[in-house]
Amino acid sequence: MAQRTLACTLCHGAQGRAGPDGYYPRIAGKPEGYLYNQLLNFREGRRHYGLMTGLLDPLSDAYLFDIARHFAALDLPYPPPRPVPAAPEVLQRGRQLALHGDTAQGLPACASCHGKTLTGQQPNVPGLLGLSRDYLNAQLGAWRTGQRRAHAPDCMADIARRLAPEDLGALTAWLASEALPADPKPAAQAAATPARRGGRRAASPPPVQAQAMRCGSAPLPPAKAPA
Repeated sequence: MAQRTLACTLCHGAQGRAGPDGYYPRIAGKPEGYLYNQLLNFREGRRHYGLMTGLLDPLSDAYLFDIARHFAALDLPYPPPRPVPAAPEVLQRGRQLALHGDTAQGLPACASCHGKTLTGQQPNVPGLLGLSRDYLNAQLGAWRTGQRRAHAPDCMADIARRLAPEDLGALTAWLASEALPADPKPAAQAAATPARRGGRRAASPPPVQAQAMRCGSAPLPPAKAPA
């Protein structure tokens, strides 16, 4: 599969480590469901980039999933983040939004869906660290304008449109400047809480400030043994 994905690495860097200009993101180690959904989104017009669409248009769902599984399985080190020129109060605001959100503006914490260490969550939620500020700005801007979409419910479009421009800039500045933790892998999929115990409904956990939103994604193809 490494040979068959060389076209991917021409832009996304050797082994999918990211392109040098910051606009072609790292795909190595991302959750396979996330990668698969993005390949579908490019092929089916929810994301717009002619080169990607042309490459993916003739490929089957199964082949796209093979590509996603290949890059998801790569365990490669991340480079240190590049310095971001931003004032301390801007970075502090970005940290607040990423880790705690802003209830007054109806903004959940990024960490409520993307994992407490912001490295993503299996199978469909990507990490937010290790990405350039230019890429983060471009993607949030695309969500705001409808140039990037996902399966309904399209939660990221809703969140991006709630972000004030100055908050969007603060958030991307902090994310781009934050180093990854020692274990940068996406968190395992959260187990479902049992609905009932001994014939009685299980007690609900105490409410928290930020809870994961319901976001749309395509179902994954049936698992098959690696080739």
